[in-house]
Amino acid sequence: MQENVIIMKRNFFRRLDMPLNVRSKMMAKIFWKGSALLAPVPAALVTCGNMETNNVLTIGWTGIVCTRPPMTYISVRPERYSYDIIKNSGEFVINLTTSAMCRETDFCGVRSGRDINKVEKCGFHLINANVVSAPVIEECPASLECRVTEIKELGSHSMFLAEIVGIDVDEQYVDSKGKLNLQQCGLSAYAHGEYFSLGRKLGDFGFSVRKKNKNVKKYSPR
Repeated sequence: MQENVIIMKRNFFRRLDMPLNVRSKMMAKIFWKGSALLAPVPAALVTCGNMETNNVLTIGWTGIVCTRPPMTYISVRPERYSYDIIKNSGEFVINLTTSAMCRETDFCGVRSGRDINKVEKCGFHLINANVVSAPVIEECPASLECRVTEIKELGSHSMFLAEIVGIDVDEQYVDSKGKLNLQQCGLSAYAHGEYFSLGRKLGDFGFSVRKKNKNVKKYSPR
């Protein structure tokens, strides 16, 4: 086994000395057994309970599962303090986080609401949601109000399928045409145990097949 590792390392460094076009054709894929390696994912703060009794926890296992009706999910370990709160209330709010909130986001994922009031500790300000009882974190640029429709016990986590019944957006990120400019929010992401800040915009949906406007006149110096 050790000899195989040494041979693999030698082959790897030999490839580094090759031209890039040759090296790219020779790089081998390494096979690993199945694991939760999907990245990036949101580094979201999920609030549950109500304005009087509540908790916040960090969730990475979340995403969109349907457009009409708009539906999402969060996967939560049954031993988490928030699990029973969400199960009994049937509601929660997914709060999108910014890179400036990275430390607080991590803190809410490693400390339990059984032992500490994480909202107070992080200095978050909670406001009423418009539809659900769970509060919204005012510091977050966008928050998705969710109502649970089904709970699936999968193994280490239970998945709460939910309908998105409302969205609360910070008005400073909405332009005069009513468009939400997420690129201005400085959103954060989570990838395989590490936090990242989203980078520059590369394009928008459908840009690869969109026809160029032929009516646009090209500038020509006189």
